[in-house]
Amino acid sequence: DIGDIVRGKDLFLGHNQRKKKLEERLEQMLKNIKENNDKLDKISIEQVREYRWALNRQEIWKAMICKAPGNAQYLRNTCAGGRSATPSQCRCATNDVPTYFDYVPQHIR
Repeated sequence: DIGDIVRGKDLFLGHNQRKKKLEERLEQMLKNIKENNDKLDKISIEQVREYRWALNRQEIWKAMICKAPGNAQYLRNTCAGGRSATPSQCRCATNDVPTYFDYVPQHIR
């Protein structure tokens, strides 16, 4: 899931040493973001992960679908609780990005 990747919570099933190094790099990147933004100085690194995703979610979704054909549909067949598919480059009628499973842990999906 893209949200898990951006937040650094994707299940990394590779080599343990690489996983550790990747996590260290991500932690350093998040610390740099925190240090360079006065608004973030009182929140935890975990909260910075969520902040970063919330801040960039719309732009990431736009980047993913910018070349999608107009009749592209997201894999879920309903939108905003309704019964219609997600038309027009995977957007609901409310123009929200249909990332339905953002906060469901990846191993449960």
